[in-house]
Amino acid sequence: MKAGVNLINFGPSANPDSLRRWAQMTETLGYHLIMSSDHIATTQDVAEKYPAPFYEPLTTLGWLAGITERVEIGTTVLILPYRSPLETARAFANIDQLSGGRCILGVGVGWAEEEFAALQVPFNKRGAMTNDYLAAIRELWTNDIASHDGPYVQFDKVQTAPKPVRKPHPPIWVGGSSDAALRRTVRLADAWHPIRFTLDWMRDTGVPRLQEVADAEGQPMPSVCPRIRLRITDETQPEDDRYCGTGTIDQIRHDIVGLEALGCDYILLDTHHDDIEASRNLEEQWRMLAVIAEQVLDLDNETTR
Repeated sequence: MKAGVNLINFGPSANPDSLRRWAQMTETLGYHLIMSSDHIATTQDVAEKYPAPFYEPLTTLGWLAGITERVEIGTTVLILPYRSPLETARAFANIDQLSGGRCILGVGVGWAEEEFAALQVPFNKRGAMTNDYLAAIRELWTNDIASHDGPYVQFDKVQTAPKPVRKPHPPIWVGGSSDAALRRTVRLADAWHPIRFTLDWMRDTGVPRLQEVADAEGQPMPSVCPRIRLRITDETQPEDDRYCGTGTIDQIRHDIVGLEALGCDYILLDTHHDDIEASRNLEEQWRMLAVIAEQVLDLDNETTR
């Protein structure tokens, strides 16, 4: 199982120097992946959780492609209805070329209704738009000349070069835990990318439900690549409703071993706890990631200690 880091690309400590240090730290510690989140219009509903400055992910990933050498780079998650799928497909294909084939497209439908209004994108159509946009992106990535005639996007005979390095296309991860998100994963993506859950829920509900949806669709089971909230505590945390990744080193090790046993291909460690003031202390976040790399993960062998 590979392990990655959620890049904190927003808030009071976000600046080019801190972003560079995040990338350097990720590679130095041996992590396999760094991913960036997405907002375009920092409306009030967004700012309450993810305040400005907010470094937009497509430009940030293009920059990361040039300052990293080994780690995969991607989005957790790109809000697909915010941009034309032609723009998204071209940008990610270019970044995949510039990075030597290290790009992962994580997508979601979005939640910030005020941001949708600011971007003049219909909030109540976001799920259907995401499905159509994903289908269009796959067409653009896998054909030299692509056409698409969907309910929300249409184009004819678009030349697509340069296409992505990875074949048939860069990995697509879908966020969300609703039945609609699971169907989207099975039909249009390579991996499911849930966030903020308990290990019991993932074992007893999440993975079995994904398998049910795959079986119903007659499709193979997608990979499972979750994002977990990393918070190391000195005291053992109560097990009732304890999020994966929160607790003592032993509790976190138990979580990661459990996810590995469930067949997860990647885990993404997220040090953001919805506490804006705490996000100023990047050294503490980097310390936690170093502790997990050194005491829990065997990153060279992709196993857990």
